[in-house]
Amino acid sequence: MSLDPLLQHLDAFVGFARARTGDPELAADLVQECLLKAMKADPVPEDAEGVVTWFYRVLRHAIIDAHRRRETREKSSDALVLELSGRLEPEEEKNICQCVMKLLPGLPAEDAALIRRVDLEGEPASEVARSSNLRVNTLNVRLYRARRRLRELVERTCRACAAHGCLDCDCA
Repeated sequence: MSLDPLLQHLDAFVGFARARTGDPELAADLVQECLLKAMKADPVPEDAEGVVTWFYRVLRHAIIDAHRRRETREKSSDALVLELSGRLEPEEEKNICQCVMKLLPGLPAEDAALIRRVDLEGEPASEVARSSNLRVNTLNVRLYRARRRLRELVERTCRACAAHGCLDCDCA
């Protein structure tokens, strides 16, 4: 396939994608991906006008797919934020394995401070993020990783107790 008809309309393709995505870099990436698809495609219209029309259709589908991926990413990010921002009820707090308090200093200082502020002191993640000059999503990912490290440490230390959720811990 000859790319000449497509390359002649390259600026128009990028403009078309930019108008629909609102992101110049994403638009350029989508056009580039579609050009690669076009090079590998079989069959392709023979005439130049048909190739350009066909390419707009391919590009339109790629833009729709990009919007769907972005929406999926945003939904999963929102779900993660909701999951990570869940606070313990007072009755759940009393069932926290007391080994956690002893093991917390064994974590990296940033992880321990984050768990202390958000999980133990109940400071909202948004305030912690603001005072740390972080985006809330970034803070939530760091909090998730800190919790995972603490869980691994509790499991290594408490073994059977940790396997049963540390309810009514007696490993101290």
